[in-house]
Amino acid sequence: MITRFTLALCCLLASASSVAGSKIVATGGASSIEGSAGGGIVPWAVINGYGSSDEWSATAFTSRVGVDDFTLNVFGASVSYDNKWEWSVARQTFKLDSIGGELRQDVFGVKYHIAGELLYTAWPQISVGLQYKKHRDFGLPQAVGARDDSGVDVYFSASKVLFDHVAGRNLLLNGTVRATKANQTGLLGFGSASDNDYQFVFEGSAAVLLNYNVALGIEFKQKPDQLDFATEQHWRDLFAAWFINKHVSVVGGYVDLGSIAGFDQQQGYYISVEGAW
Repeated sequence: MITRFTLALCCLLASASSVAGSKIVATGGASSIEGSAGGGIVPWAVINGYGSSDEWSATAFTSRVGVDDFTLNVFGASVSYDNKWEWSVARQTFKLDSIGGELRQDVFGVKYHIAGELLYTAWPQISVGLQYKKHRDFGLPQAVGARDDSGVDVYFSASKVLFDHVAGRNLLLNGTVRATKANQTGLLGFGSASDNDYQFVFEGSAAVLLNYNVALGIEFKQKPDQLDFATEQHWRDLFAAWFINKHVSVVGGYVDLGSIAGFDQQQGYYISVEGAW
């Protein structure tokens, strides 16, 4: 049976009927685990793909995060237009390796480039984004205290490349402020009986470009702590990104996700492959 998620994924790819690639390699970032352009766990202000003014671009990706007691598999796609608009969709499958079972979540995103440029202006590129998240297996999150099976995140991001900034290498910096009710980014539902207010959290990234298509970086993702049954901690990663060309990129790294659902010290790997058109 064709699900609504699959239909949305196909429509996104099909809508990019006239695709071009005027942007410089690596300036579209990678695909985050929520589908939007950015790093592995943090959205950036960049717009996905390599389409510039009046051009369309599309990406498809698959990612995997493996830590001690859990595995997160993600696949998705995105479409952008005019280097201003980005629409994305992602399906997350969160496998509970130690206790059995899995949780699924769909993420539908839109991002708009407000002002500035990553490379060409003194001001950073600034974008606003919205993500609608829908949980597909809400029984467990509800049992541990989550209030809702869906939620909306809103975020503002600023990204800038600083030329010749670290030993003659270019440095990319990104800061994101997000308003969210999501527990474990929504994988454990949204809000709780005792706390259903939006919380503002900070997410940051920094990457050194070793050359025009290879980067080493670090990310930090602050997260709310709303569920009473277990402490939710912030996420971190170290990553290496290889933008092989404008059509294929690979990102891999080390992740430290802290405590998840009472399981402490969740550390492991991250790998993602993206195709762009």
